Amino acid sequence: MDHLTVDDPATGETACKLPLASAEEAHECARRARRAARAFAETTIDERIELCERFISVLGESTEAIALDITRQMGKPIREARAEVATTVERTRAAIELAPQVLAPERLGPRGGIEREIEHLPLGVVLDIAAWNYPLLTAVNVVVPALLAGNAVILKHSSRTPLCAGHFARAFAEAGAPTDLVSALIADHQVTAELIGDEEIAYVAFTGSVAGGRAISTAASGRFIDIGLELGGKDPAYVRADADVEAAAEAIADGAFYNAGQSCCAVERIYVDRKIHDRFVAAVIEEARRRPPADPRGEDCRLGAIAQPGQPEFIAGQVEDAVGRGARLEIGGRPATFDGCGRYFECTVLTGVTQDMDLMREETFGPVAPIAVVDGDEQAIERMNDSRYGLTASIWTRDVDSAHRLASRIEAGTVFLNRCDYVDPYLPWAGWKDSGVGMTLSRHGLLRLTRTRARHFRRPD
Repeated sequence: MDHLTVDDPATGETACKLPLASAEEAHECARRARRAARAFAETTIDERIELCERFISVLGESTEAIALDITRQMGKPIREARAEVATTVERTRAAIELAPQVLAPERLGPRGGIEREIEHLPLGVVLDIAAWNYPLLTAVNVVVPALLAGNAVILKHSSRTPLCAGHFARAFAEAGAPTDLVSALIADHQVTAELIGDEEIAYVAFTGSVAGGRAISTAASGRFIDIGLELGGKDPAYVRADADVEAAAEAIADGAFYNAGQSCCAVERIYVDRKIHDRFVAAVIEEARRRPPADPRGEDCRLGAIAQPGQPEFIAGQVEDAVGRGARLEIGGRPATFDGCGRYFECTVLTGVTQDMDLMREETFGPVAPIAVVDGDEQAIERMNDSRYGLTASIWTRDVDSAHRLASRIEAGTVFLNRCDYVDPYLPWAGWKDSGVGMTLSRHGLLRLTRTRARHFRRPD
């Protein structure tokens, strides 16, 4: 196969057909990126910031075209796609704000006649393998910090959203980036694995499935380079008896159904105190009713298409298994179309789910809200932590002191109070357990994209 063909999940029509790079073309891309990286490493932080500021100006001017490409490649509602462009701009600005202080040399001061300093230097070429579900955000989390740190970037996007890599490369080129500083590579898994083994690649960032993360780790074995893996999630929410029930139901439903549930940090397990269970369930069902399948190009669409072929059937299988083992289907539960076209899945609410069901253990990646009853904090924490994933978790309560106490016991990279499914670019984004290794965003994400050098200077007498 020498071409990649992507279908529009809302219509079934061809969204794009693009040539795939050969192994030799991929290695040549790495060689050119390394030459660009050597020159770019000599630039100042102010010059890199100016480049990134021009990039977001170009990106913003192309919002509608980029948003439409996102929608037709993976089915995201057009309003949400536009919001992703805007959030990409915001995250770039956050990285720009952090970079001067984070990347500056750390001067420890003299001690015993020795001057001591820690430098944060470019790695060289960063290979960013970005995901399709948030195709701009999973890319910008790496691309912009890598450039601010003085690296070159090869962006190999998911085969579901390859056009998004091209938008990054074009925007940086129009912003005046040196040739080959930001490259878009369209390649299959085998060529990508070969590229990871190329000595010119100094760091690999991957966002995707656990299986994909294992494949990246295998491809990088034997090479002494860092890899960052942002993988799956089975993110729990715990609604305590003292929570604002209606507010929690609205926010958690959005966390479960937004982007058709196709998010690593979507709410996929909901534990509700018995005292408020029925009220909460009724409110979530109403939220599900407000999100019928619709044309993602329509301004009023709140439930877009399912990106990947076969995924509606996979989701249905999880739901059927749960119902067959005693869960109650409250609403939804079936694959759907809009006007007879596309692949969708209805917003779905189940109750009576148990911890041993596949629906509560394996990532769903669909608009499904499984709700379980718990009797207090101890049972909730035990069940929240009973998972091989640990990306995010949320607590819903009016008691902030109790929330702090509970948060310290939760096995997840991010713990929310009275919100969920949100990424703050000033906080590190990291997973525990099978949700990954490494991190992006914040000062810590910036430093991951550098190498450290210590200066230990005794001045002559």
